[in-house]
Amino acid sequence: MRRKFLLLPVLLGLALACSFLTSTQPAPVIGEPQIPESEVPRTSLEEAKAAYDNGTAIFVDVRAVSSYEEGHIPGALSIPLTEIERRMGELDPEQWIIPYCT
Repeated sequence: MRRKFLLLPVLLGLALACSFLTSTQPAPVIGEPQIPESEVPRTSLEEAKAAYDNGTAIFVDVRAVSSYEEGHIPGALSIPLTEIERRMGELDPEQWIIPYCT
């Protein structure tokens, strides 16, 4: 009986992971209010380049570490999307944070 209770969380976790990996939408963070995509602020390439040139933003590469190691914006932090919730404390909420994945 105990195995059934252990298996359920594992299966739910796998299902969530699979839906996250195959979805074009980011997986929702449980317990966090959801913001409609249309209300998420976007940064243009020109704005991002100016922020980089002026040093007014922190760039966060949310790809896997292996992708980051292959190439990234100089000075960008590597915080893979799978770790973002756990590592948010590493970022200064007063700074302009520009996450990227390509």
